[in-house]
Amino acid sequence: MSNTYFYIVILFSNFVFSLVSSGQTLAPTAIDYIEAARTPTYADPTAIDAQEVCPGYTAFDVVQTKLGFTASLVLDGCPCNAYGTDIELLNLTVEYQSADRLAIRINPTYVEDTNSSHYILPDDLIHRPTADPNAESMIQDNDLKFTWRNEPTFSFSVHRASTNDTLFSTVGTKLIYENQFIEFASTLPENYNLYGLGETIHGLRLGNDFTKTIYSADAGDPVDGNIYGSHPIYYDTRYYIVDPKSGNLAPVTTNATIAANTYVSYTHGLYNRNAHGQDILLRPTNITWRMLGGSIDLYFYAGPTLPRVASAYQESAIGLPAMQQYFTFGFHQCRWGYSNWTMLQDVVDTHASLDIPLESIWTDIDYMTHYRNFDNDADRFGYEEGTTFLSNLHAGGQHYIPIVDSAIYVPNANENGEEYAPFDNGNATNSFLKNPDGSLYVGQVWPGYTAFPDWLSHNGTQWWINETVAWHDKLDFDGIWIDMNEVSSFCVGSCGSINHLRGPSRPQFQSAQGPGVIVQNYEGFPNVVETGKGRSATSGLVAQSASDVSIQLTNTPDSNVRNVTHPPYAINNVQGDLAEHAVSPDAVHDDGRQEYDMHNLYGHQTLQATYQALLSIFPTKRPFIIGRATFAGSGVFSGHWGGDNYSQWAYMFFSIPQALSFSLFGIPMFGVDTCGFGGDSDEELCNRWMQPSNCTARTRLSAFFPFYRNHNDVSSSPQEAYVWPSVISATKTAMAIRFQLLPYMYTLFHLAHTTGSTVMRALAWEFPNDPTLVAADRQFFLGPAILITPVLTQGSIIVDGVFPGVGQGEVYYDWYTKSAITARAKENKTISAPLGHIPVYIRGRHIIATQEPALTTRDARKTPWSVIVALGMEGSASGSLYLDDGESLMPDSTLYVIFQAAERSMYATVSGNYSELKPNPLANIMILGVDHPVIRVEFNGEMVPTTGVRYNETSKVLNITGLQDMTENGAWNRDWMIEWYC
Repeated sequence: MSNTYFYIVILFSNFVFSLVSSGQTLAPTAIDYIEAARTPTYADPTAIDAQEVCPGYTAFDVVQTKLGFTASLVLDGCPCNAYGTDIELLNLTVEYQSADRLAIRINPTYVEDTNSSHYILPDDLIHRPTADPNAESMIQDNDLKFTWRNEPTFSFSVHRASTNDTLFSTVGTKLIYENQFIEFASTLPENYNLYGLGETIHGLRLGNDFTKTIYSADAGDPVDGNIYGSHPIYYDTRYYIVDPKSGNLAPVTTNATIAANTYVSYTHGLYNRNAHGQDILLRPTNITWRMLGGSIDLYFYAGPTLPRVASAYQESAIGLPAMQQYFTFGFHQCRWGYSNWTMLQDVVDTHASLDIPLESIWTDIDYMTHYRNFDNDADRFGYEEGTTFLSNLHAGGQHYIPIVDSAIYVPNANENGEEYAPFDNGNATNSFLKNPDGSLYVGQVWPGYTAFPDWLSHNGTQWWINETVAWHDKLDFDGIWIDMNEVSSFCVGSCGSINHLRGPSRPQFQSAQGPGVIVQNYEGFPNVVETGKGRSATSGLVAQSASDVSIQLTNTPDSNVRNVTHPPYAINNVQGDLAEHAVSPDAVHDDGRQEYDMHNLYGHQTLQATYQALLSIFPTKRPFIIGRATFAGSGVFSGHWGGDNYSQWAYMFFSIPQALSFSLFGIPMFGVDTCGFGGDSDEELCNRWMQPSNCTARTRLSAFFPFYRNHNDVSSSPQEAYVWPSVISATKTAMAIRFQLLPYMYTLFHLAHTTGSTVMRALAWEFPNDPTLVAADRQFFLGPAILITPVLTQGSIIVDGVFPGVGQGEVYYDWYTKSAITARAKENKTISAPLGHIPVYIRGRHIIATQEPALTTRDARKTPWSVIVALGMEGSASGSLYLDDGESLMPDSTLYVIFQAAERSMYATVSGNYSELKPNPLANIMILGVDHPVIRVEFNGEMVPTTGVRYNETSKVLNITGLQDMTENGAWNRDWMIEWYC
């Protein structure tokens, strides 16, 4: 949920164009909402080319250090002042920080508190990677090598020694460093493969004709535009042909591959630790970074594999992702339009009456008193009734998550003595953003005129904690959903600084009937104008609040001051002006910093404060937060949902690359609004996305995303799991598959939390030496063992998919039949996929522990265990299982099981002291790929009764059941071994 213009920039891939040609109606385009033409600087043919007019720099005073060297850079000519004021003297620091990491920092030599033009991102806000303790001894082992030169101006290059490849080189370009504009560029190889640079709705592979803008925006998922999060890191994968005789490597520069060739890949990463707005221009032969401020703070990661880069990035720079509570992997139901506790109870009861699993019920802004944070509507969501509702909900093992926005209502003190304690408390403690003159900055969001927490103030975080704790004392919620934290404001500038004294303001919103049609008196909100499709603020609202504001995208540089509201260089912001749909860049924090320098960090800081608030409520539990705006490192505190998507096939398609990108950003707890947030979903789309149909249905796409929530907007038709009667039994079957995989998913999250490994994985990450997978983002792996091949086109009953590694020792088993699939090497195989069925495969050489389905994760954890052993071609497999109490921040006890299978036997080696409250026995073991009939099975040397041994010669599946008596003290209370004899 959000207030958005739901922009769609029509830069769809061929896949999306196929939807258009088939007659599918797309979401509104940016042109539908932006009447006045705007030209970002990169696209303005009359704009100054800084490379043409600026002098660059010269390096001098080079000093060797233990880990690299330092130098000074001086402007190599007269200042050009292209898009700011040139900075004459810079410091360069080059540091080999570990065996696989190289840091390059360039920042102004003279930085004083009074010089706001030189903003350097502080370490206490965003962690700065530092050298490892043994870095000095590891320099010779580092595959990355730094070189520099002064002809014709200063430039530098980073090389990979093992491949003799140049990874990054500014040779032939100039460094431009001004107080409001920094530019540096590098050549890239032909047909390069870059990933990352979020957050954007885009294919996984970024392509070489794309301008990526990083600026947190409250914009409803426009394709290719900047949206909520800011993640300035890219991963560069390069493929080489291996000469069979010499072993020499030849770069691959085309998409064409030859089956007879042997390929190998190397991946490196580049993290640009900069929080300012920026354009990143990807062009056929180069990449150019253009930033509105800050410093150049680069970290190169050698890899050489993408998973290794991702892990090193998290371990050194942004932190490892939060371990989530077990319940968070259940199914979550939400809708903007649940208008009271009774309606919520009806939703819960309907799920239960139909035996449809439901883990958590969520509320959007409906529960609030006039959309005010920390304040329930007394009539519809009263605390006394809520206490009863939540008591019953918790008794059933279920949970409740409310939304919290990032703006605080400013009451009108002149009207009947109106009071609102959260504002009064925050204002008294100086916890809100200010105008440049020191007055309160007052924008406009859902409740009307609003103030915005200042996370840099001395008391801001503690005030937020206090308000959250006080609210929880009245409402026993289990986590928090953070929205609007870009931070969003519906008007330009401090529109309410004076106006809020004239009376309460209620924003108007467009309805589902189209632009300009206003819906008033929505049920439960008398005298409050309500929203419709898209929650889009009307142009009238913006015009009213910005009538005296001169909107101008660029301005002429001033040598004395920064123009933060309209900087000379205009980034390609989807909203146009930086103050549009956001707090103005000239808003001031308590320490004097301007929002211009902090904007992209606001959402991250909101999540940090909320994390601390939940720890104050639940000191021993892992906080559960789903947030919208994120920055590098937000995964330490929060998960993320994909924002305000549409009920369209294109958005189901893009959900996969969006999820995979967040794996690279260190935020594995990711999901999208299943079936879409905006617009009406239809039965077929929801079948494919979330809700299977017909009795043949078996599963759904979103069931394999870590965060699994159905949510849509108030003006759209309901899309709960029980809406279409024909789908109920199929839905239960589909959810059963997810429940079986929950122990596997939980184990993947433990590995992500402790090692930085990924949960959802692109095919190329698991098979890094296959260049045909370089852009594959219509299939994905869940961990290493589960391959998902969803149907993503309307009306299709087949889908094409590849089985990586087949022909080179890999084998895959159909999830439903458990039989090995037949496919040729690198074949794009046509797979039957009738409506409601999504092809799912188990990869050979892997072992998965499963449990039985239930209506909640609490009850599922009480069921017997099973083990699926998917043997590889050579007859071996391995896997693991992690268990703890499912909620403790620092578990007192844990359990880890290692599975190994080879030579017709399987071992389970148990370590740790965690024990289930009621020991769950081992019910059965299913072994896939057993080539010969089995005559006897032994468990820890004891023969399994023949009644519990079944072998299917057609599917080659050995199913061993009836193990409960042999494991009555629990499946994991000791090591065990099972052997089968043919």
